[in-house]
Amino acid sequence: MANHSGIQLFVGLGNPGAQYAATRHNAGFWWVDQIAAENACRLNHESKFFGDAGRFKSADREAWLLKPATFMNKSGRAVAALANFYKIPPEAILVIHDELDLPAGSIKLKKGGGHGGHNGLKDIVACLGTNDFWRLRIGIDHPGDRNAVVNYVLNAPMKEEQRAIDEAIDASTAVLPALLEGNMEAAMLKLHTKA
Repeated sequence: MANHSGIQLFVGLGNPGAQYAATRHNAGFWWVDQIAAENACRLNHESKFFGDAGRFKSADREAWLLKPATFMNKSGRAVAALANFYKIPPEAILVIHDELDLPAGSIKLKKGGGHGGHNGLKDIVACLGTNDFWRLRIGIDHPGDRNAVVNYVLNAPMKEEQRAIDEAIDASTAVLPALLEGNMEAAMLKLHTKA
């Protein structure tokens, strides 16, 4: 794969299976599905990468899409397998995930940082041996009570929340060219200043 400073691997986090498809925890899967649809990219199950993967081309850049088929807390296996196989460095990886600490419909792009208790991120950091990868955090809001979190993320958003999340996904898939080019400043500016 061409060596450039842009994102070469987009990983959407979620849980496999129809019973989880519409749940808040699968916001990362929704993002990857949308990019796949917009770029006519077919995701095929790749057992050596422990997930569904596909390669797409956009604006003269090629990149991978990956949806780990392991459960959320084992996401790192899939990320490390594909990244190691194609020699993709951590800084060329973007992990898209649901974020409790952001209001529904808000979106933040950042590099590095802690995992904030997110089991998918925790496992990716452990498997890659670094937290030096990019994250696209899709706000799903917080239920207000720590003990309610598991039930909350494994349920579908309310209609208004879903609309806000869908709009955030639309806004963030629109910066795909900047992400592929490695123009992260421009992508952040666009995402973080959206009205």
